[in-house]
Amino acid sequence: MDQPSGRSFMQVLCEKYSPENFPYRRGPGMGVHVPATPQGSPMKDRLNLPSVLVLNSCGITCAGDENEIAAFCAHVSELDLSDNKLEDWHEVSKIVSNVPHLEFLNLSSNPLSLSVLERRCAGSFAGVRKLVLNNSKASWETVHTILQELPDLEELFLCLNDYETVSCSPVCCQSLKLLHITDNNLQDWTEIRKLGIMFPSLDTLILANNNLTTIEESEDSLARLFPNLRSINLHKSGLHCWEDIDKLNSFPKLEEVKLLGIPLLQSYTTEERRKLLIARLPSIIKLNGSIVADGEREDSERFFIRYYMEFPEEEVPFRYHELVTKYGKLEPLAVVDLRPQSSAKVEVHFQDKVEEMSIRLDQTVAELKKHLKTVVQLSTSNMLLFYLDQEAPFGPEEMKYSSRALHSYGIRDGDKIYVEPRIK
Repeated sequence: MDQPSGRSFMQVLCEKYSPENFPYRRGPGMGVHVPATPQGSPMKDRLNLPSVLVLNSCGITCAGDENEIAAFCAHVSELDLSDNKLEDWHEVSKIVSNVPHLEFLNLSSNPLSLSVLERRCAGSFAGVRKLVLNNSKASWETVHTILQELPDLEELFLCLNDYETVSCSPVCCQSLKLLHITDNNLQDWTEIRKLGIMFPSLDTLILANNNLTTIEESEDSLARLFPNLRSINLHKSGLHCWEDIDKLNSFPKLEEVKLLGIPLLQSYTTEERRKLLIARLPSIIKLNGSIVADGEREDSERFFIRYYMEFPEEEVPFRYHELVTKYGKLEPLAVVDLRPQSSAKVEVHFQDKVEEMSIRLDQTVAELKKHLKTVVQLSTSNMLLFYLDQEAPFGPEEMKYSSRALHSYGIRDGDKIYVEPRIK
């Protein structure tokens, strides 16, 4: 196992972005040139650093020389340190405090739950706008400390942290717009409502893969809790009741919803799921990633009326009555069987005889001739068939191609088939 004095941020930086491994690229902000120090720095005299540094899975345990970090990373704006071995917030602070223009920081899958984040360390993160702490098992106390010291934080990622509850921060974070808190175990709505209290400006809330079972809140309270929420992701939550879907209408600015994989929808067809959701959510302009066009909304609302029109009155949702007021009571759609006809009753004419027969339309002309042999007492080679459509204006059509299927003639009940002997 690496010791705290193991691979440093600066050591990995030198290795990855040396001229041999990372060819020099010209242009503003694409590289920096630092002369070797008089004491003889172990670094190359030039490192080619982009403004976005990706140093994930490099075994980093500590910062290294802070003066060197400051010299090389003055222009860096994004830093990915995920899946390393950083377990001390002091070491992270040494890195971040020397990257003055840092806006994006990914610390996912580092064992940082092993140390306490002090406020003076968190202060070095002050300029960060996007912070990723997925699978870091960061405690809510750590999150609260970060929130107090990052006045411009806009996006926070807290996935895979085994949260079963939410601990409210003593102060609100007015700047946060996006919270990604998927793959935890937040089952109770009382925990989710705390997020609304902490983040009143929240625009996007991603709750996928939590086992949230219901939305237990009044409509007025929901509007106050999430007044600016525009998008919510509830993929693979435990919602099982249409009343929970209706409550989403209480969010005054909500226009995008994701609701795949919830128990409520399992018994419906794909078409029913989408149309019933669109009809119940009149303000939504995007559902499960797809734009809801005006024509699709009208089709869905009309579908909704017809879907519920035969239900008992006590089972009809209130939305049904709203849509009946909008469109009126609709007639049920006519059931049209578009399957091809499999048989037809026709008149078979031979000499002076007429016999009504039911014939299969999937058979060929040759097979029909075999069927008619005993009826007309002619061999198949000595038999000519003519088909007369009862509405055809041009008279009988010879059925001359033995392999042609009867349904291709468009034969219907009441049509006629004439049999004549072949003249030798």
